[in-house]
Amino acid sequence: MTKISKRFSLLASKVEDKSYSPLDAIQLVKENANAKFDETIEAHARLGIDPKYTDQQLRTTVALPKGTGQKVRIAVIAKGEKVAEATSAGADLAGEEELIDSINKGEMEFDLLIATPDMMPKVAKLGRVLGPRGLMPNPKAGTVTTDLSGAIKEFKAGKLEFRADRAGIVHVRFGKASFSPEDLFANLKVLYETIDKNKPSGAKGRYWKSLFITSTMGPSVEIDIAALQDSAEEK
Repeated sequence: MTKISKRFSLLASKVEDKSYSPLDAIQLVKENANAKFDETIEAHARLGIDPKYTDQQLRTTVALPKGTGQKVRIAVIAKGEKVAEATSAGADLAGEEELIDSINKGEMEFDLLIATPDMMPKVAKLGRVLGPRGLMPNPKAGTVTTDLSGAIKEFKAGKLEFRADRAGIVHVRFGKASFSPEDLFANLKVLYETIDKNKPSGAKGRYWKSLFITSTMGPSVEIDIAALQDSAEEK
């Protein structure tokens, strides 16, 4: 049985067993983010989908208007002039065979992998090491592209790739505890809209089942999804 610290118990006691309005939830999560570092704020959405069926899978990207507050280490697999293009655009790692070899050995000092289409046959062979970590490049996620400069710029600025896990839950970071409530709210609304408009064609019944937000070291707080939907439609 997991032992709960006194600190966490105290913070959890401040969270009522109810769904909060988006801004109230954000304020509460920020107040409870009292660790000695700038905690990441995350959203966890349980959706009415079963990802074992191909028409109920969700994998896409979101461009957070206020960014993530985190530095994203990007690696690019390309060849020829595209390697230089990636490096000049801000890629942390870029290469061809040597980068593929290092990844195959388990050396993955990056958070995101981008590849050009012509390199995908070779990248596909890395599925064993990339797949479990969710790092396999995918055209739908914008990580298989010839526009390396544009892709690198977008992901560095706050574009995120996310997918539903096997239980149909989406886990996405959308800011830092140091962000203002308004900036976190702006990011959360865009995230909600992105998940909503990318509803899988095979989804049946109620799509949004629950939405919680939390900080790295804090308790989760439930969001009133109807209130979030109303705020998203107001703009």
